[in-house]
Amino acid sequence: MTLLIPLASALAPASLFGIDLSAGARNSSELSAPLQIVLLLTALTALPAILMSITPFLRITLVLHFLRQALGTQTAPSNQVLLGIALFLTMALMRPTATQMLEEGWQPYQSGQIGREEAWQRGTAPLRRHLVRFAREKDIALMVEMSHSPSPQRPSDVGLDLLVPAYVLSELKAGFQIGAVLFLPFLIIDLVVASVTLSMGMVQLPPVMISAPFKILLFVLADGWHLVVGGLLRSFAA
Repeated sequence: MTLLIPLASALAPASLFGIDLSAGARNSSELSAPLQIVLLLTALTALPAILMSITPFLRITLVLHFLRQALGTQTAPSNQVLLGIALFLTMALMRPTATQMLEEGWQPYQSGQIGREEAWQRGTAPLRRHLVRFAREKDIALMVEMSHSPSPQRPSDVGLDLLVPAYVLSELKAGFQIGAVLFLPFLIIDLVVASVTLSMGMVQLPPVMISAPFKILLFVLADGWHLVVGGLLRSFAA
């Protein structure tokens, strides 16, 4: 919950989180309570996609998917297990950022110490630092060029509307790079097994059925889950 609340407060309009459950709006410049609730629920429907796009969840799920494909186990581990691992790893990695967003933006706004605009600026600052940290300059420059925005002087000058797609592109590249490296040792096993089976004339027996136990055995002996998950966590801590 500590992760969802600050992210929702930062990525949804700040006015949606100050809902007054009175019959109508206080003045003509404010939305009525039913309309605020509708807008809030609409914003929350996009929250899962937002969480998957601006957190380490994207890279982790890509790497775990490539790993399962490289092992050739098809549905083991299942999608639910892989998504659960990715979700809890994401929560662990994003906890410091989420805590800063909660303390700097959400809590002062709830206590009435700051206004909505200032709460938005303070609340999104830790998220912006996270995105800038992992977004490549090339991808940010592409987004700035395509949006015809003025060139930012500092990383903090880049808007979230440009940082988010740049971060997604960077994470896709990183995930595919790690996935390609994971594929190599298992590909070598497949090639060796295929060469041996063909030389022995075992044409009717698929080489994948023979290589799968060897790949799983290699992965277990090398303590593969520890290596893969540890490498993913260290890639975000660097």
